[in-house]
Amino acid sequence: MAPNGSARSTDLLMGGLPEFWLRHPPGWQARVLWPLGALYGLIARLRRHAYHSGWLRRGDVRVPVVVVGNIFVGGTGKTPMVAWVVRRLQASGWQPGIVSRGYGGRATSWPQTVHPDSDPALVGDEPLLLARQTGCPVAVGPDRVAAARRVVAAGCDVIVSDDGLQHYRLPRAVELVICDGARKLGNGLCLPAGPLREAPGRLATVDLVLSNGYAPELTPYWFDLVPGAMRPVAAQAVGAPRPAPGETVNAVAGIGHPERFFATLEAMGYRVIRHSFPDHHAYRPDDLAFAGQWPVVMTEKDAVKCAGFAGENSWYLPVEARPDAQTASQLDACLARLNRCQSR
Repeated sequence: MAPNGSARSTDLLMGGLPEFWLRHPPGWQARVLWPLGALYGLIARLRRHAYHSGWLRRGDVRVPVVVVGNIFVGGTGKTPMVAWVVRRLQASGWQPGIVSRGYGGRATSWPQTVHPDSDPALVGDEPLLLARQTGCPVAVGPDRVAAARRVVAAGCDVIVSDDGLQHYRLPRAVELVICDGARKLGNGLCLPAGPLREAPGRLATVDLVLSNGYAPELTPYWFDLVPGAMRPVAAQAVGAPRPAPGETVNAVAGIGHPERFFATLEAMGYRVIRHSFPDHHAYRPDDLAFAGQWPVVMTEKDAVKCAGFAGENSWYLPVEARPDAQTASQLDACLARLNRCQSR
């Protein structure tokens, strides 16, 4: 029997979310909190209407904006899809820039320009990952309009926003919503009764709903996260052989849905000892000090924070979004409209 490190708890299977958020039909906890969830959803709808009607003014960024967001809290696979969209735009002759909140970044002034050698503790892990993967200008900050202006000043003619669907001050020409094909919309209720930032009806107003994993009851459009070859976490690491399928590995994930990463490794043939950390966790060397001599395998998002102290037998598994042909065609149609639409 393969070692498993820790029990596969309901919390882990549900990505660290309260179990009642994902129970359908909603349980008693969700019903008790339903009035607060209904109020939250109403406020979100009124706020969106205020910007749409012009009661609240959007910022002016002078170029079209593609928002890749979600209505479900936590990780749904937005960042790999942002990288896919950016590469598609680059292939079509655009000069894209990326903006993000920079969640977890502790810079004292905003916006911040993100460079491939930036400190993730200052700018956040996902923006640094995108800067390295895409090579395009990236700016982060709580005010995404200010961040967008920063990348436009760098010569970008289109902006891709990693998250920000609910940041309505940022104008947008295209809205893409990413859903989790496993957790779907949970119990369908808004915070705190459920896991939604906006009511399910919001999906009918966006340009395209995509599912991370095949979920035809949710949307016909979907993509997979396809793993590549493992790479050493420490740039100068030499000597340790890459873990082979069949081996036991210490799997480390500080992402929104760790179980997806663990399941990917198991599907590749590895025996997995699970080590789940909070999303955007600030790692320390002690976090990777595991008993035994098994290799450590982590996500690429975690690797950008661990490169300075990870051992030579530490690896990360890169993944990329891969839409099916029908979905890629629909995405291309959305992006093609950028030439003739105004941000709304």
